[in-house]
Amino acid sequence: MFEKIEIFDKRYSELNSRLYEPSVASNPEEYQKIMKEIKSIEELVLTYREYKAALESEKESLEILGESSDAELKELARTELDEAKENIDRLSEQLKILLLPKDPNDERNVIIEIRGGAGGEESALFSAVLFRMYSMYAEKRGYRVEVINANETELGGYKEISFMIEGEGAYSRFKYESGVHRVQRVPETESQGRVHTSTTTVAVLPEAEDVELEIDPNDLKIDTFRSSGAGGQHINKTSSAIRITHLPTGTVVECQDERSQYKNKDKALKVLKSRLLKEKQDKQASEIAENRKSQVGTGDRSERIRTYNYPQGRLTDHRIGLTLYKLEDILNGNLDEVIDALVAADRAEKLRESIDTDLR
Repeated sequence: MFEKIEIFDKRYSELNSRLYEPSVASNPEEYQKIMKEIKSIEELVLTYREYKAALESEKESLEILGESSDAELKELARTELDEAKENIDRLSEQLKILLLPKDPNDERNVIIEIRGGAGGEESALFSAVLFRMYSMYAEKRGYRVEVINANETELGGYKEISFMIEGEGAYSRFKYESGVHRVQRVPETESQGRVHTSTTTVAVLPEAEDVELEIDPNDLKIDTFRSSGAGGQHINKTSSAIRITHLPTGTVVECQDERSQYKNKDKALKVLKSRLLKEKQDKQASEIAENRKSQVGTGDRSERIRTYNYPQGRLTDHRIGLTLYKLEDILNGNLDEVIDALVAADRAEKLRESIDTDLR
């Protein structure tokens, strides 16, 4: 393990030296490329250097304990030895995690698609709640949210809404949201005060880069139509909305958020490329048999990753058995506690698999 990290350590020093070369300093593209590589290995290298410092501290403390006759100095050495051992154990575990293979999509922008599932209008209303939650969380992290397409209902819910979240590491934070979300609450449309259960589906796609996926224009069927919605001033009276069908796969994307046909087409193509890239990656990894369909799920009540229980003020993530009684706080965009727990569980599972592989 440490031989591998030593290579990264050496590379880190070389890259930092290169930043001061005139040829790099005068070339913004090369400078950014080097900075990106530095950032990708910096945490690993700095943690390793801290680990080596802890080892050195342990060695020095043991030497003092073995050679010195000064009682006060030996007591100080024992304290430093205990601290060094604690740091060695902690940093060793941290290094194992940092060496795990990283998701190549983690630093990308992300496209999120929310659709109403079982529950009719109540499901559409909860789709709006989830959109608000994700938007507030994105804002807290300094990300930018851009709506791509929205199909509103009369009561202010969404039959479906797709939007992009732009920011460094956006996919790494939102990728765990993919699946079926179940809500238990008294619907706004329910006069009897009974708690209903409904579901909403969420699909999370890393934004595709142009160089990764080439689409033959002959494989696309592009239709224009007038924007539709719940009514009001946002209805577009011109045919600026775009529907793109990818003929080989049957994938259909609509965008009607912008008043410009060109902008809608550009957004729709971004979503299409991201969907096709995700399907390609899923197929290559053999993780999902039915590509994007299995990610979205059927919206059936029994198929869920998370439950939002309003009467109890409870959120439960069924994948990791996490239950928090702070539902209002979470729905106001304070998602870090949930996502951090999912990240930790994912890392622990990967670490276990890595150890199992080494043992075999």
